[in-house]
Amino acid sequence: MSEDHSAPSMGTPDWLIRGEVAMCPCGCIGKRKKGSFVEKTLNGTASIMRQAMFGDDMASRDGLLQRVDARVKVVALVGLLIVAALVRNIPVLIVMYLATLVLASASALPLGFFIKRVWLFIPIFTGIVVLPAAFSFITPGEIVVPLWTWNGHQVGLTNQGLTAVGLIVIRVATSVSLVVLVTLTTPWNKLLAGLRALMVPRIFILIIGMAYRYVFLLLNSVTDMYTARKARQVGNDQGQVKEGQRFVAATAGALFGKSHALSEEVYMAMVSRGYRGDARTLEGFRLTAIDFFFIAGCIVASVLILGGDHLVGH
Repeated sequence: MSEDHSAPSMGTPDWLIRGEVAMCPCGCIGKRKKGSFVEKTLNGTASIMRQAMFGDDMASRDGLLQRVDARVKVVALVGLLIVAALVRNIPVLIVMYLATLVLASASALPLGFFIKRVWLFIPIFTGIVVLPAAFSFITPGEIVVPLWTWNGHQVGLTNQGLTAVGLIVIRVATSVSLVVLVTLTTPWNKLLAGLRALMVPRIFILIIGMAYRYVFLLLNSVTDMYTARKARQVGNDQGQVKEGQRFVAATAGALFGKSHALSEEVYMAMVSRGYRGDARTLEGFRLTAIDFFFIAGCIVASVLILGGDHLVGH
């Protein structure tokens, strides 16, 4: 029987990773109320936890990239990022981006989730930052979208400026897509172990590993503190904005002291159990035929992309 990749694996219940049904955004049903700081914090931490659990489930699916060795994926990622940085034509970058969507689909990743995770922040923010470069007073050239006249000179968006902006945005989207592909299809401990196997400095691996774990540790602490306040609160806290702000400020200081003391305890416990900065996994690394085919395919794809970029440029 073939495995269904359209739903999360059985490791995490569906009700836990599924977002809550919100009120109609148009406001036509019921009366919308402004949530408190405590409510927003609890919802935010729960959302982050759901996303992390969903990511772990996707890394354990039986997809294409999940079968590739972590070391091979890291090497391929670095090589493809260099190729994306060398490409100078938008059509070639678009083809490269579409290839990442094909890999995401072959790796049993939901395309909607993958596209939103890539485009929702970095590429859009990059486009906003570099958008002024499309104006004629920054990038002179052929004006394709006239806007206004200044001292007898036409001001607008130039063909050269729009091309530069599009090139940067598509390059960033392609690069982010490659990074997201690797992180979503590789368990965190295997990714760290793969980096260490490729001679990445031990202190670098130690810092990344501890930072990743402390993010969830702090989230748990925040959730416990805010849940305790919520449980002891009588009545409706709507409108108590200043009180919520004071509580958030006081909580930040208490959380810093609590996390500092706990970090010392955790570090001593890890050292006493033999931790020396190396990430270890229960399964050892072993190259298989699919690893060699994958790295060979990445090399061929890189040559074709660079060759196609050269032909399009001329």
